[in-house]
Amino acid sequence: MTSIVIVGAGLGGLTLARVLHINGIAATIYEAEASATARTQGGMLDIHANNGQIALRTAHLYDEFRKIIHEGGEAMRILDKHGTVFADETDDGDGDRPEVDRGQLRDLLLHSLPPDTVRWGAKVVEARPLPGGRHEVVFADGTAVTADVLVGADGAWSRIRPLLSPATPTYTGMSFVEIDLHDADVRHPRAAQVVGAGMLFALGAGKGFLAHRETDGSLHIYCALRTPQDWISTVDFTDPPAAKQALLAHFPDWSPDLRALIEDADGPLIPRTLNTLPTDHRWPRTPGVTLLGDAAHLMSPFAGEGANLAMLDGALLGQALAEHSGDIEGALTAYEKALFPRSEESSSEAAANLILCFDDQAPQSLIDQFAAH
Repeated sequence: MTSIVIVGAGLGGLTLARVLHINGIAATIYEAEASATARTQGGMLDIHANNGQIALRTAHLYDEFRKIIHEGGEAMRILDKHGTVFADETDDGDGDRPEVDRGQLRDLLLHSLPPDTVRWGAKVVEARPLPGGRHEVVFADGTAVTADVLVGADGAWSRIRPLLSPATPTYTGMSFVEIDLHDADVRHPRAAQVVGAGMLFALGAGKGFLAHRETDGSLHIYCALRTPQDWISTVDFTDPPAAKQALLAHFPDWSPDLRALIEDADGPLIPRTLNTLPTDHRWPRTPGVTLLGDAAHLMSPFAGEGANLAMLDGALLGQALAEHSGDIEGALTAYEKALFPRSEESSSEAAANLILCFDDQAPQSLIDQFAAH
């Protein structure tokens, strides 16, 4: 029996395990987090018809997915730094990118698998090749497993990627600070009105706000800044009032309604650097091992493709392994042949959009792009 080891219980790894499962193929996922509820899973995702929805159909979960869609979530507003509204689109229900809560989507995938599929608290410290295309994966507690097929679905700082590629993520020049405003309509009505029913882009040169309304009535906000990589270390994010003041200093001439997205933040402000792999990242065919999702093609979020591609990667890899029964190398070769150009196209789009959203004409460049489509 072929031993399939997936490292990482994100959307891509779970989709892979699900597609294998419905094809009668067992796999085990090893995840560093202690449990499914060890941390929150982030904000809303728009699931695209041409990749994420295909993955869910392949996983036989499309109908269940439709039940957790955030109705109205495809609404979109685009503002400049003064609060001037350049676009205000409602969700009329016929869009092809419905919004869903990432945590709910992950739970949908988790609950579709046999209970013992995910081994929680299994942090990988090393992976090394063995003869015959097999690999040994070593965990922090000293235990190890051997895989006939090893899949790195373990994100940006993948422990599996070095088996295939020397590439490491590099800083894009942009950082995000994540902010939450709870019970927005009651507690933060001004912010709720600014964000609207779905997604907000409030953009200027080198900075801005991206926000969306969550299914629980909260607002999840990404405050974006073009800063040196070490800027985060100069701010004490363990002191929310001080962090707010440091962040507000970058928006002195912005609309009071937009500054309020920072001022009214509930709880901690969470900083993150935006890092990417090369847009043309690929690797030579290496027996018994491959990558999916951010481990394969980490990109900026400005194409909205990261989660969608991770799920499509997982679905197509699962299909390839099922269709090439007994031929591991044939399956991995077929999977990667399609993976590389698909990844490069989306990564290039994301890199271009990152520049476009925060150029000197922002938000006009984004408006022009939407008009062109």
